[in-house]
Amino acid sequence: MEAILFSSNRPLKVRELQQATDSGRDDVEHALDELRSVLDGRGVMLMRHQDELHLATRPEFAAAVRRALRPEVSGKLSTAAYETLAIVAYNQPVARSRIEEVRGVNCESVLTNLELRDLITEVGRGSGPGQPKLYGTTMRFLQVLGLESLDHLPAPGSGA
Repeated sequence: MEAILFSSNRPLKVRELQQATDSGRDDVEHALDELRSVLDGRGVMLMRHQDELHLATRPEFAAAVRRALRPEVSGKLSTAAYETLAIVAYNQPVARSRIEEVRGVNCESVLTNLELRDLITEVGRGSGPGQPKLYGTTMRFLQVLGLESLDHLPAPGSGA
């Protein structure tokens, strides 16, 4: 599992790991649990977003890795983008109308920007009039925030 995830340039689905290792889902999940334990306290972590998995640098080492690799700078997010991203992260799946209700302003351009940056994506359609898009976060969201999974989001209002 470790070698496959390390070698991949994209997140992999559990199903892909099953096929690559010719293993059942339970065996893959057990191996992933073991890998997560082995990586505890190391420079990389196993990130999981629903059924996607990815090996990534731990946040505390990100600055050193950035300096070593000198990646392209990808522009910072605006305050509006962070607010919108937080609403999506904590309320997903969430419709644009709900996001705008919480923020009190039109969010169309901010949502488009977050989609272009692959931080949010359409995860379904609402049952209301016009079947509005429902937004959720992506694996890229976890990577940017340095989270292993959505379970590691700080509690709302914790100031973290």
